[in-house]
Amino acid sequence: MADRPNILFLMTDQMQGRVLEPDHPCRTPNLDRLASMGVRFRRAYTPNAVCSPSRASLMTGLLPHNHGVLEVIHCVDEDQSNIRRDKPHWAQRLVEAGYRTGYFGKWHVERTGDLGFFGWQVDGSTGGKLHSSYKRRALGGSEPEPRYFIVRYNEGPPGYRRTVHYGVVDIPPEKRMGITTGLALEYLEDFVKGSDPWCCFVSLNEPHDPFVAGREAFELYDPESFEPPPNWYDDLSDRPGIYRKAGELWAGMTEREKREAAACYYASITEIDDQFGRIIEFLEESGKLEDTIVVFTSDHGELLGAHGLYCKNFSAFEEVYNIPLIISGPGIARGAVTEARVGLHDICPTLLELVGLEPFDVPDSRSFAPVLRDPSGCEGDFTRGFAEYHGTRYKLTQRVVWDGPWKYVYNGFDYDELYNLHEDPYEMANLARDPAYGDVVRRMAGLMWKFVRETGDHALFNSHYPILRLAPVGPLEEGGESGT
Repeated sequence: MADRPNILFLMTDQMQGRVLEPDHPCRTPNLDRLASMGVRFRRAYTPNAVCSPSRASLMTGLLPHNHGVLEVIHCVDEDQSNIRRDKPHWAQRLVEAGYRTGYFGKWHVERTGDLGFFGWQVDGSTGGKLHSSYKRRALGGSEPEPRYFIVRYNEGPPGYRRTVHYGVVDIPPEKRMGITTGLALEYLEDFVKGSDPWCCFVSLNEPHDPFVAGREAFELYDPESFEPPPNWYDDLSDRPGIYRKAGELWAGMTEREKREAAACYYASITEIDDQFGRIIEFLEESGKLEDTIVVFTSDHGELLGAHGLYCKNFSAFEEVYNIPLIISGPGIARGAVTEARVGLHDICPTLLELVGLEPFDVPDSRSFAPVLRDPSGCEGDFTRGFAEYHGTRYKLTQRVVWDGPWKYVYNGFDYDELYNLHEDPYEMANLARDPAYGDVVRRMAGLMWKFVRETGDHALFNSHYPILRLAPVGPLEEGGESGT
């Protein structure tokens, strides 16, 4: 074994945390087995429900307002989504400590694509030279044109492009997501032969919409057998108006179509499970699994029909913010499930601590390595969470705070939200405007200001101008500045 443990980081895009629950219909035998070898977190959250900001937070341990990536990188001008290059990344720290590093698949952290600068010695990112060359080789020079057995389109208002919502295709996963897996395995074969510790990051684009899966995986699911969650039928009458407006796009979906969409989503995850199983099996056969920290997670979740909505962006529901997280490896408890509330950005200091390196000195994140060593003994120290949303081209702002059973959503553009997740896990009853919960709302708003102040989120602090006083209590309640 190398002096430090190896790291295998497995990441998906837009995967709900709840699909890993034992009673969930989604089939994930390899991830279930990984969970039996490590710790599964039921209350892991993304700090931002958009790809690029959340991924940049993972790499830096910073909240979006501090690393600078506030929007998805390919949809806005550079000044609106430009990562601050003076902020260190954990992969850079690994290289300094003698690790060999490789990144394979979807990057989407920042727009330069200069992975070497950010600590990744092997750049196997999608669209890069290495990935493209391997793809041509694996596909025999030409990419197959998909033939759909089942397909439904997003039929937006006139003038919007027609896009696939979900579908079943005749292309096997080996010729889709398997391209990234195959490339990663090719380099892992080289990594495991050396004496240096290594970090291999494998990032798949799935199950991001459109929900597309192969026929073999889709046929594992009977759409009619699903028990629809109660929030499929939420009229959103006491929630922000933009939630209802967004839902108009899918208002015409039949229940059968909703079930098919879910089946395609779950089938895509089953294909992911199989691909990641290939990598775990390889490490096992090479004798390296016991010496390797394995992390599995996603950048954010997916609404999947909850509250009549799909995708993510401007809604703060659990389906979007709660993400899967499993970590296994040397010194980590086996077969544990924890309620500790942790953030995607907290993985940064946690990984550095696990490999014996000094975490970054930032207020935004903290290591949850103690939970990995003693899951039952440390849950009480991890009860709070915080997330932020900056609008995704529509200039809205949201801050989300979790504390024990309570979840508070500050909506500067509309009325706020308050949910008791223990009594209302599907977030059907917004308690924010109920006078009986006024004290809870004010306490949670005060906690929001505490997070904002401690992490330097000045966008909300400088709201002294009268028309911008939209929170139930102001920052002065928590020692903040009133602005000038």
